[in-house]
Amino acid sequence: QVQLVESGGGLVQAGGSLRLSCAASGRTFSNYNMGWFRQAPGKEREFVAAISRNGDTTYYADSEKGRFTISRDNAKNTVYLQMNSLKPEDTAVYYCNARRYQSFWGQGTQVTVSS
Repeated sequence: QVQLVESGGGLVQAGGSLRLSCAASGRTFSNYNMGWFRQAPGKEREFVAAISRNGDTTYYADSEKGRFTISRDNAKNTVYLQMNSLKPEDTAVYYCNARRYQSFWGQGTQVTVSS
């Protein structure tokens, strides 16, 4: 099992920034591809960003390209999501995901962007 704990969410005004963190434990962190997803009220969970095991490859949803940056620190067993130029439509619960042969999820952290 991989345990994931997200933090860093909160309330921010449009145009502001937040940095989410996801601390992992339980297995060798560097063996897992990591990702961030989000789920807004009444909507399905959607992909935000992902990063490869050694951090050399990143992927982004089209709406996040240029605004969000995913990174990881394998020495700290942590993955980050830097979010800039936030918009009200970014309001959602943000979930951390670890994938290898199985998929593990954190409990989520709320991000609210006010207009």
